[in-house]
Amino acid sequence: MPSFDVVSELNAHELANAVDQANRELSQRFDFKDTGAHYELEELTVTLSAQVDFQLKQMLEILKLRLGKRGIDLACLDVQEPQTTLSSARQEVRLKHGIDADTGKQITRLLKDSKLKVQASIQGEKVRVTGKQRDDLQAAIQLLRTAKVAVPLQFNNFRD
Repeated sequence: MPSFDVVSELNAHELANAVDQANRELSQRFDFKDTGAHYELEELTVTLSAQVDFQLKQMLEILKLRLGKRGIDLACLDVQEPQTTLSSARQEVRLKHGIDADTGKQITRLLKDSKLKVQASIQGEKVRVTGKQRDDLQAAIQLLRTAKVAVPLQFNNFRD
């Protein structure tokens, strides 16, 4: 029976490359020379550190540009509020990874309401969609691409 998986994954290697490129750009920019501004990557959290708040906004735009060029969807960013003190400012950007239970339920509800002849089941951090015909699965993929879901979706493991 044909099937595919709906997942929301981040390429950790591309994420690390994007953060490295953003750090390199900061070191070359004139307005950031000798300010101590930098990015730190810890698993799926990027911490922006600078001297003042307006630099954090510029750093966030640089990070978004680098992530976009590396093929990471910006919809997975969860930007936290900046924390400022007298001498420094910090901001965390968390990257959403995986499909949580609520999003999985939303995806299965979308597929059931669409009247397509497919079945969806939640399996951990992915949703498995099965159907009798390949055309139904391709229609389901098109439906999910146009749907408004909180996380970016990828489709893999398509089997005939």
